[in-house]
Amino acid sequence: MRTLYFAPGQVSVLPSSCAVLHVSSILRELILETVRLGKLRNNNRLERALRDLTVFHIEKASPLPSFLTLPRQPQALVVAKAILESPGQSQSLAALCAGAGASVRTIQRAFQRDIGIDFETWRRQARVIKAIELLVAGFSVKEVSFAVGYRQSSAFVESFRRTFGTTPSTWVSQLGKLDGKAPGS
Repeated sequence: MRTLYFAPGQVSVLPSSCAVLHVSSILRELILETVRLGKLRNNNRLERALRDLTVFHIEKASPLPSFLTLPRQPQALVVAKAILESPGQSQSLAALCAGAGASVRTIQRAFQRDIGIDFETWRRQARVIKAIELLVAGFSVKEVSFAVGYRQSSAFVESFRRTFGTTPSTWVSQLGKLDGKAPGS
């Protein structure tokens, strides 16, 4: 992990709360160079350009799901906990609702009201977060894809690429480069 400090107002577009941002390859290199140099001086044209380019890429970076909000409604919470206990299960929402003693419509409304997203979007986020946990723990892409409910690794890889902008293998290797060691070791 690297930490950058900016003067108030220097980064104009940031999430309204704490967030994890997708760090592209160029942003990663800009951050590493900024940290290597330390405090960037305004009177140094190269350092000012580095700062401006870093800010530009931070403002363009998309937030990544890093936590999962649970619904407050008791039956919706039962459904959410069933997913968290077994994210690889492909039980339909109707089956999950029946197990919780509620209608699909009741659960959908509860997720929308309590979390602000529909159930399927929430389930995808739960699976992504579990996938990250397993990848960092050193499980193979194939093992992770099956553990989070994908029948084919290629479908998982494509979904991961759409979310993170890179494949799971590349993402894990980039983590290893930033840490100086391989994840799970």
